[in-house]
Amino acid sequence: MRTPSLNQGRRPVVRSLALAGLVALVVAACAPADQFPSEPGKGVDVGFLPSDHGITDRTGGLIDLWNGSWIAALAVGAVVWGLTIWCIVVYRKRKNDDQLPVQLRYHVPLELMYTVIPILMIGVLFFFSTKVTGEFQDVSAEPDVEIEVYGKQWSWDFNYLSDDVYFSGERVQLTGEVGVEETLPTLYLPVDETVEFTLKSRDVAHSFWIPAFLYKVDLIPGRTNTFQVTPEREGTYSGKCAELCGEFHSEMLFNVEVVDRATYDDEMAALREAGQTGRQGDELNRQYHVAEEDLN
Repeated sequence: MRTPSLNQGRRPVVRSLALAGLVALVVAACAPADQFPSEPGKGVDVGFLPSDHGITDRTGGLIDLWNGSWIAALAVGAVVWGLTIWCIVVYRKRKNDDQLPVQLRYHVPLELMYTVIPILMIGVLFFFSTKVTGEFQDVSAEPDVEIEVYGKQWSWDFNYLSDDVYFSGERVQLTGEVGVEETLPTLYLPVDETVEFTLKSRDVAHSFWIPAFLYKVDLIPGRTNTFQVTPEREGTYSGKCAELCGEFHSEMLFNVEVVDRATYDDEMAALREAGQTGRQGDELNRQYHVAEEDLN
């Protein structure tokens, strides 16, 4: 009576694992839609980013770049895994095979392929990345509204330069109670109008980030940064400081209201009636005194 070999004993296990994997894929594909949401801003259609096409004039390009990069990465991964598994199966050591395979020190076509293909892949990714980031950093358009933003420990000042009014925020303590978020500083933007932001810091390094806009700009003391964006969808969005700036960094939040022009004008009029006219500039910045010997 012949005893089954070890390989024969393993085959049913391998087949069972393969079948289980196939069943899992089928079940996942047939799962309810709410487990894999695809509505705007929540699912795979936007790469699970906190945004959507059309929120601003520039979010669509970045979402497409993000999704395209993931698709390319998954395709490369599938090819690499496929070739790896194929080599393991086809060139595995057989029973009673005591001969070494042919040993080659080099293979010119393969080495050229390993060099050229990665260069082409990186070149394509660099081209599209540069194109999209260049659009985000383009400030050549004539803005409809100019807003100067100061980050400070731990709130925000908004100077609406085009309307000659300002808003000065104070730190809001997050208690966890319902409604506290409504007391956060609010930045108003008119829909379908190009806004130019001028970003500065009053004290330490901060970062101006509206996640739904998919763009973040640092606020560095002594340096001025600018960017332009055109909000295209009305709504309320969250903003925050994305640079660790001290003890209450987590509470340095703000709201963004994208509204129609009439509502925007009403908010500017309310600031004007409250006496908040003009601009709060660099005179409110923290002053650093450096000893003369430290400069030498």
